[in-house]
Amino acid sequence: MKKTFSLFLAISTITLSSFAKSNQGDPTYDWFKKTTEVIHFQLNKAAQTYKPGKNPRSVNPNGTVRLAGLTDWTTGFFPGSLWYGYELTGDKKLAEEAKKFTLALDSIRNIKNTHDVGFMLYCSYGNAYRITKEEIYLPALKDGAANLYARFNPKIGVIRSWDFPWWHYPVIIDNMMNLEYLYWGAKQFNKPEYTNAADTHALTTMKNHYRKDFSSYHVVDYDPATGKVLRKATHQGLTDESAWARGQAWGLYGYTVCYENSKNPKFLQQAENIAKFIMNNPRTPKDKVPVWDYDVHNALETDELAPRDASAAAVIASALLDLSTQVKDGQKYVDYAETLLKSLSSDAYLAKPDENHYFLLKHSVGAFLYNSEIDTPLDYADYYYLEALKRYAEIKKIEL
Repeated sequence: MKKTFSLFLAISTITLSSFAKSNQGDPTYDWFKKTTEVIHFQLNKAAQTYKPGKNPRSVNPNGTVRLAGLTDWTTGFFPGSLWYGYELTGDKKLAEEAKKFTLALDSIRNIKNTHDVGFMLYCSYGNAYRITKEEIYLPALKDGAANLYARFNPKIGVIRSWDFPWWHYPVIIDNMMNLEYLYWGAKQFNKPEYTNAADTHALTTMKNHYRKDFSSYHVVDYDPATGKVLRKATHQGLTDESAWARGQAWGLYGYTVCYENSKNPKFLQQAENIAKFIMNNPRTPKDKVPVWDYDVHNALETDELAPRDASAAAVIASALLDLSTQVKDGQKYVDYAETLLKSLSSDAYLAKPDENHYFLLKHSVGAFLYNSEIDTPLDYADYYYLEALKRYAEIKKIEL
């Protein structure tokens, strides 16, 4: 491993030379440079290790890697991570690998039974098109956006999340993340109805998912005939009334995106209120990386017993950096996000080169109550961590 890493460091020195020249003397330089070097190494090794169409999702308790196939909701994150890795390092080899892993997902354009096509296609194909402007990526994006829009029910005012028969018309807070795909599709394919669906979904979710303290339920189940709320519940949080950490992050990110695209001040206010709930939460550990649910009892006193969720932290950091550009007093959001990114980039969370099955971050939680993906790497933790680092570099004017 030492020989391999030494070769990598030699390459990285060249890749990051412009970064070094323009940022020497900046205290940000050391941790960001180290982080970028690890990212460069891990993503290159991951691209060599895994095969397109079978993307790394997490690590099983027995030490094997859980792979994401074409119908897995997380399958778009690894190609998206390669695209962000290319932007952060300038390594064209990562762009070549990103293209291969992206195009392997073409058949997802035909999936119609989930809202997750936003995660699956927009994080992979969307980044591919944003960066390259190659039209080869547009057909899949066009079909996927149409399929996502088809899940919108104007009578209820929301996009259906799941087709599981034990729910009537379930909508999860995660859905807020996929509205960005509709906003983009509306502009790209001249479909103003997509914008209306996204706006309406966000307004309905604001009304029914949120409590007075601006924490969110995970699932709201509607009557498909009348739109009446039948139940407010959770699928992944501690209890129906608790604040599942990643769910709060999804909402923050989603409403920031909604304001950015619609300029509706209600969405900006909602994003800031959610940010306040997260940033001022008394159960947040000192390093700001939340435990998997904010309502785990005595979270501060029992840190060792309450697993952290680096994925929630990564989404929060990325969302706050975006939010900071939407408001006049955005520095408080940059500062909080910077603390999160420094924590995630520390030895406590960031993997050492050649370890962690080439994932970047350790210590995330998928679904605690189902004993699924607890204290493990997660592909979407890496994806939003990379996105946050890119946004941070842009705000701090770090040359990449």
